[in-house]
Amino acid sequence: MATKISTFRAFSNRNYCLYFGGQSVSQIGTWMQRTGVSWVIYTMTHSAFMLGITLFATQFPSFLLSLYGGIISDRYDRYKIMLVTQAAAMIQAVLLAVLMLTNQYAVWSILTLSVILGVINAFDMPARQPLVHEIIRNESDLPNALALNSSMTNLARVIGPAMSGIILEKLGAGICFSLNALSFVAVITSLLLMKLPPAAQHPAQKKIVAELKDGFVYIRHTPIIGMTLLMLSCVSLLVLPYNTLLPVFAKIVFKGDATTFGYINSFIGLGALGGAFFLASLKPGVDLKIVLLINTFILGFSLMFFSHISYFPLAMLFATTCGFGMMAQTTVGNTIVQIHAAPNMRGRVMSFFALAFFGMLPLGSLAVGGLSQKIGAPNMLLCQGAIAIIIAIIFLNYLRKDKLNKRKMEKINDANDIITRNI
Repeated sequence: MATKISTFRAFSNRNYCLYFGGQSVSQIGTWMQRTGVSWVIYTMTHSAFMLGITLFATQFPSFLLSLYGGIISDRYDRYKIMLVTQAAAMIQAVLLAVLMLTNQYAVWSILTLSVILGVINAFDMPARQPLVHEIIRNESDLPNALALNSSMTNLARVIGPAMSGIILEKLGAGICFSLNALSFVAVITSLLLMKLPPAAQHPAQKKIVAELKDGFVYIRHTPIIGMTLLMLSCVSLLVLPYNTLLPVFAKIVFKGDATTFGYINSFIGLGALGGAFFLASLKPGVDLKIVLLINTFILGFSLMFFSHISYFPLAMLFATTCGFGMMAQTTVGNTIVQIHAAPNMRGRVMSFFALAFFGMLPLGSLAVGGLSQKIGAPNMLLCQGAIAIIIAIIFLNYLRKDKLNKRKMEKINDANDIITRNI
């Protein structure tokens, strides 16, 4: 019974329960649309490079605008910002559904709407993540709430792609995207039902460039945040774009269809969901940097095994462990950054997190899509797994040096205490 209370303790907060419920429904719809868009583009073009272009179109606006989104998040009410971004995302989903249902879609129109969604996300993410910090008043419950957020996202990643694959085959992409548009009703309703105290607003006191510079200087002088963001940037650029190639594996390697593609995503989501519950069950005080390191090793080895296994059931085993390893990159990285960020810098720091994580993904997707055309999708995933292991080894050396420096400082402080007492 104690474990249950520890694992789900953030649910004692009414506002968090509303937030969790609304986001759960919306995230399922989001994953349905994400899976559907990739499959539609691949069936239209049969090009891995176009898959990279599609992810680039969705995520590159975050690279360009997330820092500005972070400033807006620090200046204004994050709750109201999120209401606006969720309503805008709903409109985007409706437009995409209408295009598909009326058979008026083309590659360029899907990519255009993907860019619009990317712009919306650039302002949504820097507001949505710190909003959880404002909902959860007890600082010790924040890691648990963020881990439960990850479990919610990854549960959606299990359900959404599986539903999307079936709906794409049976009912078509128009119905798939319509259900995503409908899912936004849940998240908007949950936000309207929340009762939050008036948010403290911080009107512009400096120019945008100056505020961005302040955020960068703050991160540079906070090593734990800076090193975490650097590691996430490398993983996001060089490793996580592996999902760009999943339609290729579904259709070419496993000789399947949209349902196969949905199953691959669902098994990855299942592993990530298990990892999220594992994180939610961790006791306070656990060194999250070690967890991040171990999961990066797991991600690397899982990708290497998955890349050259053509037997579908065995490949799904490694897809699951891959999801477990991947999950820590967002959840643990997010938790480390939010815990160590000062309240007045949290929006800007989270915008740098969005830049490091979501901003690097589109660039990596372009590179992965292009290189896989030359060396093949299996070899590309093998290389990405190896790169993940190299990044983990480098981060391990950083942790060792960090521990040595802490021990030196402790010895110096102990020596100073002895001298002070003798005086």
